[in-house]
Amino acid sequence: MEIIWQGIKQAIILIFTGNREVYEILFLTLRVSGSAVFFSMLLGIPVGVLAGLNKFPLKKFIIAVINTGMGLPPVAAGLIVTLFIWRSGMLGFLKLMYTPTAMVIAQVLIASPIIAGITLAAVQQIDPKLKQQVLSLGANRFQVYWILIREARLPALAAVMAGFGGIGEPVIMGMQ
Repeated sequence: MEIIWQGIKQAIILIFTGNREVYEILFLTLRVSGSAVFFSMLLGIPVGVLAGLNKFPLKKFIIAVINTGMGLPPVAAGLIVTLFIWRSGMLGFLKLMYTPTAMVIAQVLIASPIIAGITLAAVQQIDPKLKQQVLSLGANRFQVYWILIREARLPALAAVMAGFGGIGEPVIMGMQ
């Protein structure tokens, strides 16, 4: 038990004495996670909205991919990214192995399906009559989507927070 208390004491000392290495790691983590959530939002929200509001031939397939991605373990995402960016992998020439960019790519792979899935569920809950009403008032396609996204803004915010939570797990595991 003493070793646990010593570890906690040492951690507090490192945090409050302004240890440079601790703060570099902290800011790198925030930068990587923030970037990953941003790119996941750029990818996940439009996919969720388009899949939730439109009928098209591959809709069921895309929803299946989203649902499968939501259950993707972080280790599997890391393995997939590693196989692609390894020196002999398809993207090995980019030399991304062991870089923050590789971490962002893996975290986007984890968070995008979560954000897309929750956004999909949110826009499917919007009353279909609202879309018809907005169209009847003369809105173009972009305006219709914008209004429907605004109606689903709280669930979309929950989607972003869930995506950030999905990123937190591998970050914590990576720090051990």
